[in-house]
Amino acid sequence: MPSPSSQAASGAEKKSRFSRKKNTSGEPGRIAQMKQLFTMARAQNPSIPWWMALAFVLGFGILLIIGLLLHHPFIFGFFGLLIGILLAMIVFGRMAEKAAYGQLEGQPGASAAALSALKRGWYFDKEPVAAEANRARSVNDLASAAMVFRAVGRPGVVLVGEGPATSTRKLLESEKKRVVRVAGPEVPVHLLRVGQGTDTVPVAELTKRLNKMDKKLTDAEVAAVNKRLRALGAAKPPIPKGMDPRNAPRVDRRAARGR
Repeated sequence: MPSPSSQAASGAEKKSRFSRKKNTSGEPGRIAQMKQLFTMARAQNPSIPWWMALAFVLGFGILLIIGLLLHHPFIFGFFGLLIGILLAMIVFGRMAEKAAYGQLEGQPGASAAALSALKRGWYFDKEPVAAEANRARSVNDLASAAMVFRAVGRPGVVLVGEGPATSTRKLLESEKKRVVRVAGPEVPVHLLRVGQGTDTVPVAELTKRLNKMDKKLTDAEVAAVNKRLRALGAAKPPIPKGMDPRNAPRVDRRAARGR
């Protein structure tokens, strides 16, 4: 017969094995993230609940009508309920993602926030690799300062600039020369400028543009190029005190999709 101490030990083991772990990280849970995302998206686009309701009614209604015609309303109604919820969540994810990008538009560091949504296989820097020294002296001047962010993937090295057109182009060309010296002339270097207007890429389209580029490098070559460029980060850009691009809002696609 097992002793009381052994029974207590086994009970503690079972409790620790099957009990739900508490969230000690300080980060909000999945439900709290969904609520925050819904509140933010609805503030940006108040019509989101109506579009979600329309998607649900269409998914549920079509399946229910088919069930009535086939004399199986309960079975098809159940699947219609699931399809309706799925369609509503898809609509919410797409519109919430668009609303998140809308908040980023025109903000300093928007490029870094958009690059954070890149898929596996890309390396990107959270901080700008170059910035305009004569303007980026205070936080208030960041809106008019040119900055360059860098991403490395199979298409090559992508330099993304944001800020005034003339200053951004000059900064991009200067950074391209530095990259070519370190990575070598055989590595493709692409220049993009984020913004609204001609010869620019909207923030919402930045990751799509990068993912559509032709693949020129292998995974091993991408890792080697990224390692070389890391050595280039010794010269830190003149980012003013009080501004950290890493704190810019990010696009959480997993939360937007309800995962």
